[in-house]
Amino acid sequence: MILITGASSGLGLAIARAFREHRVHLVLTARESSLGRFQATEFEPGEDCWLEPLDVTNARQRERLIEKIDRELGGVDVLVNNAGISYRAVTEHVTERERLDQMEVNFLAPMALMRLCLPAMRARRSGTIINISSVSGMLSMPTMAAYSASKRASDGVSEALWYEVKPWSIRVSIVQPGFINSTGIDHILHTELSARAKADPENPYHQHYRHMESFIRRMMRGTIATSESVARKVVKVAFDPDPPLRVPATWHAHVFHLLQRLLPPRLFHWVLYQCLPRIDEWGAGD
Repeated sequence: MILITGASSGLGLAIARAFREHRVHLVLTARESSLGRFQATEFEPGEDCWLEPLDVTNARQRERLIEKIDRELGGVDVLVNNAGISYRAVTEHVTERERLDQMEVNFLAPMALMRLCLPAMRARRSGTIINISSVSGMLSMPTMAAYSASKRASDGVSEALWYEVKPWSIRVSIVQPGFINSTGIDHILHTELSARAKADPENPYHQHYRHMESFIRRMMRGTIATSESVARKVVKVAFDPDPPLRVPATWHAHVFHLLQRLLPPRLFHWVLYQCLPRIDEWGAGD
């Protein structure tokens, strides 16, 4: 039984479609306000496919769903923590409320779901947990401070969990995509302060937002990686009897992983800084 969070669109929907080819029981979740998106897909509620409302930040909803799965299906075999949000903002432009929101969705909620699924997995001495991370879990990108922090936190828990549950033959993997050819950038959130800075050419951080957004759009349009290719990696990990802890899921992720291993840290960060778009114009409004 495969539980996928945030499955009504984007990468989550692609993952659901990739698993469907293997004729497994799917439990696909989305916020109640997003469940209607499934009507435009091939997924319909039935014996082998549950479409369940789930706000991953709602503790009671999480508990009720896992209780239902444990009771009726014997527990989760594969948990895919895919649901997430992304705030585009420099560190100075993230308020406490926005920091907590970012961490709640991307770190605290997936950790809570893992805790709920683990007792049944330990009882069966089997199970797989796949956390959809990002290259931002490897290295931080300017204007994505809180998002990068949330992914690194999730990756840290996943690494600790890998050691903790291995005695019960439970597998834990972090799937790390880089840029994906999709419209994902259009769904990135701005904080109140970052939205103002983006719209104001006189703001000290205006050029950060302007050039980084253009750069990311170009990278996403130019890459061969797609949601479907990443989804196939997720399925491969799910059926692997001994998957690696970290799985770079796009060629960008492989390159960054290799550079991080081969270059001294000082040189690695210098190279990345030189690769930032129009860096000579950053801070021009200060």
